[in-house]
Amino acid sequence: MSETSAVELDGLLKDIQSLESLTADWNEQQRNTLQALKQAHDDLNKEAFTRLVRALKTEPAALAILKEAVADEVIYAVLRHHGIVKATLHERVEDALETVRPSLESHGGNVELVEIMPPETVVIRLLGACDGCPASALTLSEGVEKAIKEHCPEITTIKKAKGGVTAAPVDGVKINFVSPFARGEDAGWVFVCKLDTIPEGNIKVATVSNNEVLLSRFDNKVTCYQNACAHMGMPMDMGDVSNGILVCPHHGFEYSLQTGECLSAPEVQLHTHAVRVIDDQVEVKLS
Repeated sequence: MSETSAVELDGLLKDIQSLESLTADWNEQQRNTLQALKQAHDDLNKEAFTRLVRALKTEPAALAILKEAVADEVIYAVLRHHGIVKATLHERVEDALETVRPSLESHGGNVELVEIMPPETVVIRLLGACDGCPASALTLSEGVEKAIKEHCPEITTIKKAKGGVTAAPVDGVKINFVSPFARGEDAGWVFVCKLDTIPEGNIKVATVSNNEVLLSRFDNKVTCYQNACAHMGMPMDMGDVSNGILVCPHHGFEYSLQTGECLSAPEVQLHTHAVRVIDDQVEVKLS
């Protein structure tokens, strides 16, 4: 858009905002009348645009020009407003992410769209407290994936990109390492132990439905991983632990007990299970 056109558009938008502000103090009947008038104008404009687009589509050359014109952000916005062009896949994915952001933000996290790989793959990145959270797998499957697949049925694969913002409170919200989507799914949670039986910064071995898991505690945060190294699947419970780092007794790889990340080979990670603490009761849900 040229600089002159941008200025003109800005002026048009300001005119609309100024007129809308004049109605702020109107009573309900007046506002309803204005809304009805706006809807009538919208209906008339939509019918006109629809007929215009339908006519242009009958001529291949005109159709090509129409496609170029729709790339203009103002034309696209107006046609979208009238429902004449459908939302792009990018917009639908963003709409899906917007539905889960309130839940993520309540736990100090967020999510961003990284890339769309047509026809069926979307790459997202968890941010804030969600990045590196031991419950991130549950957040991804029960929250983000469900929302994207609901809004975009053609998307069947959602990948998580690494390298988000370091886990930290977002806008002062307290970090919560239980997935915001965990509490809505009560099936599958198994009581494992009381919170005070898990050693601070160390590991406790427990069995959940015939699966041996490692529990670790950092203040009131509890993490849970499959007792198997990410390299060869060998048991990890005999490894040395120091400063929240577990060293694989078989291959020497180092793992962060707070995030499950392999510090020796960042491309691999311990298998994480969802964990939640209710009062002093620690419960695990196998993933």
